[in-house]
Amino acid sequence: MERRTFVKSAGLLAGASVLNPSGIFAEAKPAGIVRIGVIGCGDRGKGIIQVLNQLPDKFKVVAICDVLEFRITETRQQNKDAKFAVYADHRGLLDNKDVDAVVISVPLNMHYTIAVDVLNAGKHLYLEKTMTYNIPQALQLVKLVKSKPKQVVQVGHQYRYSPLYYRVKEMINKGYLGDITQIDCRWDRNGNWRRPVPSPELERQINWRMYKQYSGGLMAELLSHQVDFINWAFETHPQQMFATGGIDTYKDGRETYDNVQVMFRYEGLHSMVGNFGATCANAHDGYLFKIKGTLGTISLLTDEGKFYPEKRLLADKGLVDGVTGATRIVWNKEGGSPILPEKTKDGTWYAFNEFYKSVVNGTLPDSNVFTGARTAICVHSANAALYGKMPMAWKPEYNVV
Repeated sequence: MERRTFVKSAGLLAGASVLNPSGIFAEAKPAGIVRIGVIGCGDRGKGIIQVLNQLPDKFKVVAICDVLEFRITETRQQNKDAKFAVYADHRGLLDNKDVDAVVISVPLNMHYTIAVDVLNAGKHLYLEKTMTYNIPQALQLVKLVKSKPKQVVQVGHQYRYSPLYYRVKEMINKGYLGDITQIDCRWDRNGNWRRPVPSPELERQINWRMYKQYSGGLMAELLSHQVDFINWAFETHPQQMFATGGIDTYKDGRETYDNVQVMFRYEGLHSMVGNFGATCANAHDGYLFKIKGTLGTISLLTDEGKFYPEKRLLADKGLVDGVTGATRIVWNKEGGSPILPEKTKDGTWYAFNEFYKSVVNGTLPDSNVFTGARTAICVHSANAALYGKMPMAWKPEYNVV
């Protein structure tokens, strides 16, 4: 079943009633507030709580869970006025009837198991990216969500919700870039990517990103955002995946590569090559995202972007008021023309505003189980090519997403 068919057949109940099969909002609490439980209180989980605290008319964090006691302590210290129910086992949190929706921000290998428990408990779900650790889990989660049409599942590829990235998608769809053939993406850092470990036996729990048993490495943790946006903006997926990389700088016992380069081949309306790279050994480029077409180039950061028209476009007839809203775009290789007049907020802020609307109105979020599965398949295929040292191809059975 395609995702559009699913949306129609799900019935998508209107209003806050979709929240309330079991008495949600029945207590004397502010109307319309979605009560959140956060499973996983590492850096990402604590960061999400801070974003939710910025939306007090929409969300209230009522419960937190982590297997590491010091993370619970840190979360409480950062939220001294909050009254959290605290759990070491996520199943206890899911039994809490005051929890309407759950955020999962745990190591990647735990995403699927906990997501299944959340859905079976009847809660709405915000599942951090990448959606699942492997392809079979992605396909199974799609099947489960289809069977639970009243529950909202949103996946944490937050750039889908940024006004900047929406505008870029619109520019692509309207043909402002012409025939697009090249995409260049990087997310570089200069550092070993380690977190402090208070005790040696906690190494793998804390630095899970460095071990294959738990993590998809740089591809899952960083580059998946850009992969996901390309899938969304072009309504596509790659047909072929090639990759290379290695542990080239930090030979410290880690298993996931600290230097990767992945190339995707896309066929369809636009026949494109997508280049996705990340290193832990040089931060000069940082986050880099360029989409190149016959009429111009878009260059993106997370919160701002510029359009660079090709010289011949302006030589033909100029370009007035169509692409960025400027009265006239002047060819300027160094400066370009801003796509939006000001920087956008952090993508997570937009993502949770969308999550609230989806929960209250019973609508399918832009980043959902279908799109999340498609990106998870891309990430896992890229890693299979990376560590298996062989090309990978999209398979027909993946087309359910």
